[in-house]
Amino acid sequence: MTAELIKPHKLNAGASFAAVSLSWGGPSVFPQRYQIGKKQFEGAFGVRVVEMPHTLSDAKWLRDNPRARADDLMQAFSDPAIDGIITTIGGDDSIRLLPFLDLSVIQNNPKIFMGYSDTTVTHLACRKAGIISFYGPSIMAGFAENGGLFPYMVNSVRKTLFSSKTIGKIEPNIDGWTDEFLDWKNANLQKKKRKHEATIEWRFLRGKGVHIGRLIGGCFEVLDWLRGTEVWPTVDIWREAILFIETSEDALPPLEFERGLRALASVGVLKEIKGILFGRPGGQVPVRNYQAYEDALIRVVTCEEGLSEIPIVTRMDFGHTDPMVVLPYGIACEIDCDAREIKITENAVVD
Repeated sequence: MTAELIKPHKLNAGASFAAVSLSWGGPSVFPQRYQIGKKQFEGAFGVRVVEMPHTLSDAKWLRDNPRARADDLMQAFSDPAIDGIITTIGGDDSIRLLPFLDLSVIQNNPKIFMGYSDTTVTHLACRKAGIISFYGPSIMAGFAENGGLFPYMVNSVRKTLFSSKTIGKIEPNIDGWTDEFLDWKNANLQKKKRKHEATIEWRFLRGKGVHIGRLIGGCFEVLDWLRGTEVWPTVDIWREAILFIETSEDALPPLEFERGLRALASVGVLKEIKGILFGRPGGQVPVRNYQAYEDALIRVVTCEEGLSEIPIVTRMDFGHTDPMVVLPYGIACEIDCDAREIKITENAVVD
């Protein structure tokens, strides 16, 4: 059994949130998009967003200065005036921050940290430091939604971060979804709502009965990069885990997804976990061939590894899809295959 994780304090109206750019310097490239996201986040929850010294720095400069990005994160954690931290956007190189992170700073100053995609790197650093963090929307991808915020996402953020009650059942999104891209350069498109696709039901591919574990995972491609680093979870963490994974807007081909699953099997992850949650694949997947990803899961997990008892639930509403639900790392999750329900069975924040 792993050591008990530290839960951060819940948020209240008036809370101060630090915005950090840990990978791509999106706010300098699309400042209007950043400002819209900041405004909509503040307006929906009554919080105040503050920038760290390099949050708005030139994207090329940020690319060349990973230590500065890490310093911003360390400052945000250590500053007692900051109640929570949110990423501005993802990217592809926050792994370069690892040498400059002080995990003791994170451990000694637990507070809400949220983001997704490449932010998977920092989530595993938080997990290594022993604190709960949150896989959810960023300022520019999530809170800057065209035409206003999705109620499904707002409700999940409020329920997870602003309440110390047990989170409970994760409800599927029934109001349609989107991955349409509207050009961020065109300010006139900001008020235009994106086209919605019809609701896709979650699929319970495998499993019987009730399975319980602690949530861990993230963007599949980023997890693949992290194997062998100092923040890669130890065997005891995988042993009690529900693995949640999703693919990025780069539309990882199903064959590459299958090979990545084999890599997880080779390092002993799949035989330890209690279940798999798979988000709706990101990017413009050719003809929406989600079945190919599900076939890969069954081939590797069930046929090749013989793990027929592991429940697998797919096409879920998290990650590179909108609207998205917030998933807290390290919190107990229950997959009830017979009732076809998924519950988070404890609170993720404290009073």
